[in-house]
Amino acid sequence: MRDVFLTISPAARILVAVTILWLAGFLMSRVTKVLKLPNVTGYILAGVAIGPYALDLIPADITSGMDFVTDIALAFIAFGVGRYLRLDRLKQQGTKVIVLTLMEALVTAAVVTTFMLVVFHLPLAFSLLLGAIGSATAPASSLMTIRQYRAKGPFVNTLVQVVAMDDAVALLAFSVCAAIASGTETPVVDWQSVLTPLAVNAGVLLASYLLGRLLCVLLNGRSSDHRLVLTCAFVFFIAAGCAALDVSPLLGCMLLGATYVNVRGDKTLFKQVSRVTPPINVMFFVLSGMRLDLNSLTTVGIIGAAYFAIRIVGKFLGSWLGARMTGMPVGVRRYLGLALIPQAGVSIGLAVLAQRILPEASGALLSTIILSSSVLYEMIGPVCARKALFLSGAVPGVQGTSLAEKPAEKAVKADKAAEKPVKADKLQKSDKAMKSDKAAKPEKSVKAQRDGKESDKSAAKKNKKTVLDGRPLPLPETQPKIRWAGASERMWAMRREQGSFHRG
Repeated sequence: MRDVFLTISPAARILVAVTILWLAGFLMSRVTKVLKLPNVTGYILAGVAIGPYALDLIPADITSGMDFVTDIALAFIAFGVGRYLRLDRLKQQGTKVIVLTLMEALVTAAVVTTFMLVVFHLPLAFSLLLGAIGSATAPASSLMTIRQYRAKGPFVNTLVQVVAMDDAVALLAFSVCAAIASGTETPVVDWQSVLTPLAVNAGVLLASYLLGRLLCVLLNGRSSDHRLVLTCAFVFFIAAGCAALDVSPLLGCMLLGATYVNVRGDKTLFKQVSRVTPPINVMFFVLSGMRLDLNSLTTVGIIGAAYFAIRIVGKFLGSWLGARMTGMPVGVRRYLGLALIPQAGVSIGLAVLAQRILPEASGALLSTIILSSSVLYEMIGPVCARKALFLSGAVPGVQGTSLAEKPAEKAVKADKAAEKPVKADKLQKSDKAMKSDKAAKPEKSVKAQRDGKESDKSAAKKNKKTVLDGRPLPLPETQPKIRWAGASERMWAMRREQGSFHRG
């Protein structure tokens, strides 16, 4: 394959290389789909397969000239993250979710940095950047698992809000740590070497905000095609300016997206951009896999394993502390950290940027740690997210230690309270019925007495028989019952009834 590259023109070599990147990413994603793994994992494995340590399909001189793909991919990723920074949503969520996100991200960064400094005695710049990258979380695995099991409830709402803002916190932390790391790379550390990168990043933020306001004005009344063209132009311009100043384009592009979504308030533009970025993201992740140094995996050894474990501990500790401080339910305190384990996307891009800041050996070590651990995190991430959803009781029809224990108790109390008025109503109705029965009984008895007297009078009137002189005859004596023993007796009874016999 390498001989083919030598026989074609430079333009054809680049086009063939891009084709190989896309096809390799697509084919490997089919394999990971069967294995129920994220596409990002497939893209990284595809890069490893066609990279210099396996098939070696693309020459190194071509891949080394594709560094601009990393800047473009990171710029669009940061622009998409900016849409989650809506001020009205943050006000609705209150300070609880914000504090929870800051705690789970920054505590993780602090735990990883401290462990690398104290246990392995690694340089400060390396430890700071590794800790900042460790604070990032890949939301794709958690969101995919939520959709798959149709999970819902307070735990899911909290998880979605945290993973949406987690990348923004990671970008801020990385930018600050990158500025500090750039200053500490000099033999003599002074305040000027640390504050200068921070001042440059502040200037980039101000320029990005002004460009975001200008973009909102220019997009008024434009067609969808021109809106997309102008947006890509502004994102590229900020990425180019950051590359010229040797700073990260993440903060600037993120603020560009945040400014637009807060001024205009719609997400249609972000959906249009998301339709363009998949080919760029595939190239970026496949190239990241090609940069994975398989030979250095043996040298990473205990450092990589320690980072893999310590980051999980930091996520659990940070989410527990944040939930404890904000008074979140039990389910959030126990299981939120389990759903924040996946790491890919933003963290891989940050590793590429950190590799530029650090010396060659340290940069290669950091990149290998992040890439190899990202593959492992993406493999266990969906399983951990599924476990967290089931244990928290967020999956319908599955019992667990639901974070909504308090709402459940309230619901039970509400049901009991709802039963009380029903019983009271029944008692009131029964009391009314008893009273009405009591009131009706005297009336019935009085009527019965009156009816009885009237019936006696009518019976007396019927039984009275008058004679010519007007004197009533005495009532007839009661006749004994006739036993119908024979025909003679029956004849006697008939004559008697017809009045054939008279008193003498």
